[in-house]
Amino acid sequence: MTSDAFPEPSAEPGVGPYGVETTGNYLVLMAEDAVDEGVGVLESKAGIRVAPLEAGADEGVTAEQLAQEDHVLFPKLGVALVKPEPDQVGALAVTSHEESSVLAVEPERVVYAIESVGLQTEVPTVTEVGSISTEYLRGYRDGVDGLLRAIGSPASGEAAVAAAFDESQATWGLQLTRADASRFSGRGVRVAVLDTGLDLQHPDFAGRSIRSQSFVLGEAVQDGHGHGTHCIGTSCGPLQPTRLPRYGVAYEAEILAGKVLNNRGRGADGGILAGITWAIANRCRIISMSLGSAVPRGASPSVVFETVARRATGFGTVIVAAAGNDSKRATGITEPVSHPANCPSIMAVAAVDSRLGIASFSNAGLNPNGGQVDVAGPGVRVYSSWPRPTTYNTISGTSMATPHVAGIAALHCQANPTISPNGLKSLLAQTARRLALSSIDVGAGLVQAP
Repeated sequence: MTSDAFPEPSAEPGVGPYGVETTGNYLVLMAEDAVDEGVGVLESKAGIRVAPLEAGADEGVTAEQLAQEDHVLFPKLGVALVKPEPDQVGALAVTSHEESSVLAVEPERVVYAIESVGLQTEVPTVTEVGSISTEYLRGYRDGVDGLLRAIGSPASGEAAVAAAFDESQATWGLQLTRADASRFSGRGVRVAVLDTGLDLQHPDFAGRSIRSQSFVLGEAVQDGHGHGTHCIGTSCGPLQPTRLPRYGVAYEAEILAGKVLNNRGRGADGGILAGITWAIANRCRIISMSLGSAVPRGASPSVVFETVARRATGFGTVIVAAAGNDSKRATGITEPVSHPANCPSIMAVAAVDSRLGIASFSNAGLNPNGGQVDVAGPGVRVYSSWPRPTTYNTISGTSMATPHVAGIAALHCQANPTISPNGLKSLLAQTARRLALSSIDVGAGLVQAP
């Protein structure tokens, strides 16, 4: 079958049905116990030959394979990324209707680092900085803050709320989630953050257990954007950073930095699947994804990603993802949870401010068949690590809320070593702080550390 979000296949990249940006490639979901049969069906029915991975390639595909191979198989997930010729597209779609081994065929989406547009006060990205001094960058940030206050925009109120919080020792997010007071550190728990990478020479991560892998052709894991370093800092930053306040939750967790978005913050579904495969192969308990693409009203979640999330659960892994920042609540516009966070088996994370109000940009659980918000995290003016020379930065978004949840999930894993993935998701919801807000907006409430 094809997903409701993509009723008509096309071999051309660009903007697909409902305005969803696609690459021209396809994801083919196969029955869990019939992957080899599904591969055979693709060759016999559509003329698409998907070669198996070489022996020993248990951690999945490389950036080179993603970019250069005609077709790529993710055997752990039971998904193939195929690049059909125009005359093969029709036959490809037919396989999902006629063959029991092929469960779904969906166009590959383009995904982005989820960042708030009107609220964040970040300095230019690393690739834009060049030789600009740190003092200039701080002045740039402060100038934006001042401008927002001067024009009296809705964002200025939220920024002022977070800025007024006492963060001399720990960020407001760590305090309101009780992470700063937790006796747990995430020790022994592996957390994968799939994003734009990490500044591997950042002083706050010296001596940490870090594994890294880039799934972006021609780009190393070294973060040339900033988004990934910020998210990894929030989820797994140090107990004692080079400069206060403390901003990291699971300060002794083992970090897996997967670069699935390029230095412009752009990627595709195939890169996410490669990152998920790598994280599962490395026995990660939690995968954090502050990325995605907008979802139209009324669209159902991706069948492929929902199934992948369920299969990841079977391997012992929980996936958390950002709900998205497409809303403009100050003008009465609220948008549905983004892809892939809208899958029921992925924990969708909304953003709140330090007064426990919903962030103006945070998406909501509006669509049927999933698409709900599960929990909320701190997401307005969140301070964390940033690639040098800036070193630290304060930005906003559901991207910032998501790694709070991932880090707290690692604390719960340490506190409950035998907990199952579904048990962990239930525990995060059951222990969340109830808020005076609709569950459509914040799910069970604000996550709390054990």
